[in-house]
Amino acid sequence: MRTLLALWLGPLVFFWGWYFLSLNDMGGVFFSRALHDHVFNMYGTLLGIEPTAIPGMIAEALAVDSLILFAIIAFRRRRRIAAWWESRRACEQDAVAAPAYGTYGRSEESLSSAP
Repeated sequence: MRTLLALWLGPLVFFWGWYFLSLNDMGGVFFSRALHDHVFNMYGTLLGIEPTAIPGMIAEALAVDSLILFAIIAFRRRRRIAAWWESRRACEQDAVAAPAYGTYGRSEESLSSAP
């Protein structure tokens, strides 16, 4: 599972790191605005769309892919999640059933008799 997450997160960090560094023209050839514009113009020409629409399309695709990936992980760990959920609900029910105490764990009576 860690390998899957690393293979998912690695390209995301690489792409978005390059994107924002080259968008702000951080220097060098790789992080230059000229290369940034050239790459997106090339992809825009190949896809037949406006180059400015590509980052939004990539972000949307990554969001959908991330939801699918997390759904797969949740499905694989559904028993653990169900057990966690049940224990959480049991703790909430215990908290509702427990007597109400005032500040610092003292009962309301001891606070009312304070000087």
